[in-house]
Amino acid sequence: MSTRSSTLTGRIMAAPSIIILFLWMIVPLGMTIYFSFLRYNLLMPGMEEWTGLDNYYFFLTDPAFFASLANTLLLVGSVLIITVVGGILLGLMLDQAIFGRGILRLLIIAPFFIMPTVNALVWKNLLMHPVSGMFAWIATSFGLQPIDWFSEAPLTAIIIMVAWQWLPFAVLILLTALQSLDRDQREAAQMDGAGPISIFFYITLPHLGRAITVVILIETIFLLTVFAEIFVTTGGGPGLATTNIAFLVYTQALLQYDIGGASAGGIVAVILANIVAIFLVRLIGKNLDR
Repeated sequence: MSTRSSTLTGRIMAAPSIIILFLWMIVPLGMTIYFSFLRYNLLMPGMEEWTGLDNYYFFLTDPAFFASLANTLLLVGSVLIITVVGGILLGLMLDQAIFGRGILRLLIIAPFFIMPTVNALVWKNLLMHPVSGMFAWIATSFGLQPIDWFSEAPLTAIIIMVAWQWLPFAVLILLTALQSLDRDQREAAQMDGAGPISIFFYITLPHLGRAITVVILIETIFLLTVFAEIFVTTGGGPGLATTNIAFLVYTQALLQYDIGGASAGGIVAVILANIVAIFLVRLIGKNLDR
């Protein structure tokens, strides 16, 4: 069989799955775009009206949008810093020949397999509860006033619990990259008199460049859509203190029943996510070309 025939056969066999995937993505997106141009409220069935770009105008000029955008950027940026820095430090620790390394790896990786809803419930009721939580018990043991996390520092609480769940992912990627580092290169640097700090900044950190960019790209895509932790713990409050774009769209769609406005918000969120993704992909491409 010729190469051309094999290629044609492969395309024919792959066509059904590609078509299904295409329809699965394009049909909902097309419906969302269509609804975003309508005044469509679930409480007023049959009263749909074409409004053009009004939904986009109201969404983009709503003060809640700017608050949710700021919360989203702060949440994503803070979690990325915590997971990348923490992932590097934990990766360096687990890369050493220490006693119980296998158990430590299992314990560090375990949070990544916990569902976001369960993660939020554990932090809300067992760790950050102002009366019966572990943090409150530690504070009172030292004679300090317990912190009511979800009232006094709600966004910080969300950042902590999200970072705790995504830290294992960063550790896995960065530890794998560390294990591929040439030991001879490190030993040669030590023989030339380089200290641990110099080895880290001039050998280890540049070697981790590709892994760090991959961690940033994948985590950013998922962190832009954080929802369960906010829904279970704070409900977007107090006020708009923990409302991100994903939760704002949910509020408009399922609490205010404004499908048109929520659809416009969803399209705006998709555009913002694609802008971030394109920027990060180019960043990774430049890193890989070095």
